[in-house]
Amino acid sequence: MGRVFVLGSLNVDLVTRVERHPRPGETVLGEGLARFAGGKGANQAVAARAAGAEVVMLGAVGADDGGAAYRRRLGALGIDAGPVSVEAGAVTGHAIITVDAAGENVIVVVPGANAAVSATHLSALDRAGPGDVLLASLEVPVAAVAAAVRRATGVGARVVLNLAPYAALPLDVVALADPVVVNEHEALALADAGQVPGSLLVTFGANGAAWDGIPAPAVGVPEGEVLDTTGAGDAFCGALAAALARGLGRDEALSAAMKAGAEAVRRHGAQPDPAF
Repeated sequence: MGRVFVLGSLNVDLVTRVERHPRPGETVLGEGLARFAGGKGANQAVAARAAGAEVVMLGAVGADDGGAAYRRRLGALGIDAGPVSVEAGAVTGHAIITVDAAGENVIVVVPGANAAVSATHLSALDRAGPGDVLLASLEVPVAAVAAAVRRATGVGARVVLNLAPYAALPLDVVALADPVVVNEHEALALADAGQVPGSLLVTFGANGAAWDGIPAPAVGVPEGEVLDTTGAGDAFCGALAAALARGLGRDEALSAAMKAGAEAVRRHGAQPDPAF
């Protein structure tokens, strides 16, 4: 079984629940305030680990309590957090999240130390090779992601590239991914930019997904069981990468990813047992 190397953000999520999201200029009242472990990169790493993969996390945190707590958390989950850099003078990334009565979320991300990630943070990829998977997302600088994709493919690893939040990447980087994972909105942005990946997996939320145009039905979740959609996409990506690292084919890997995404909406927070 190959390993999953994850490059991405580590955030402290501050979450409150609202009856509905405010309109511009409007104030609404939130119910409670909880601190959770989040960030697309760490969410995906935890999901890959939960799916049974050996996981190595690459990224950065601040030299603060949040960063120290996060490194301890990853280690306790069995994730190799050694490559996570501690950036002196930076704060750990944060996300401010409101979740409405329907479980839909609105998120504001404050990058903090995530913005410091660069090619100098990628030395752990020297340990990667054929059979391993690099899973990368875009809450860290594009230049670092591009460097990681080129470095991973250079040593024979497979790349799963989650273009979220969407940003334009060099054409050669997009072409190296197998697959590029996007939602409907990101797929439109990719098309508008004239970028055509060699392998494209589009997720449609409750309506399933399609890999290179071949549809896969959604795993049904009764409306009353949807608690929080915050981490569904990250759970999907992490489980997908873990399945590919096990050597599973497209259909089996996609099925595992769909099940993980469906399970994620049944819990609060972007990670299982996320409070810290």
